[in-house]
Amino acid sequence: MERITWDQFFMAQCHLLAMRSTCTRLAVGAIIVRDNRIIAGGYNGSISGGDHCIDHGCYVIDNHCVRTIHAEMNALLQCSKYGIPVAESALYVTHFPCLQCTKAIIQSGIKRIFYAADYKNDPYAMKLFAQSGVSVLQVPFDEKKVDFSGGSKFNLFADMLKAMESLGATDELLLPFQKRMDDLFGK
Repeated sequence: MERITWDQFFMAQCHLLAMRSTCTRLAVGAIIVRDNRIIAGGYNGSISGGDHCIDHGCYVIDNHCVRTIHAEMNALLQCSKYGIPVAESALYVTHFPCLQCTKAIIQSGIKRIFYAADYKNDPYAMKLFAQSGVSVLQVPFDEKKVDFSGGSKFNLFADMLKAMESLGATDELLLPFQKRMDDLFGK
């Protein structure tokens, strides 16, 4: 097995954290890293003990859910709560930070942002990052790299296609399934 890079490792951690999100609109995860060590993590969700979107629906004002705290803010607030300095560290996040998170990130002293997916990238956020000397780099995330059961899944699908073929399925029927399987597993 090929060893993943630090950037891929940290991005995988962000995606894992995003699975804890209680937002029904977009699951986001973020971690703060210093010296290749995770010092904090967060996901988008409600305040501790508050109502969650998954239970009560989103509370949307001006096309934005105000019930949630963004993943980046949750990670920063975790550092604040426990007295962990973040100056000169890096932040990894599943989606490009919003403008409000951008300002908080800059004010905290974080110097590097790594994000996986574009999401309503605000041009002013990019301008603020540049003015503040914060480097921003997109690190595409390939979920297949961390799917440790991918080989077993591929074999299952291949066996199913062989069984369909042995039962008389035509190439016309099998070809779309084969293409979907190849796309899914990157073959």
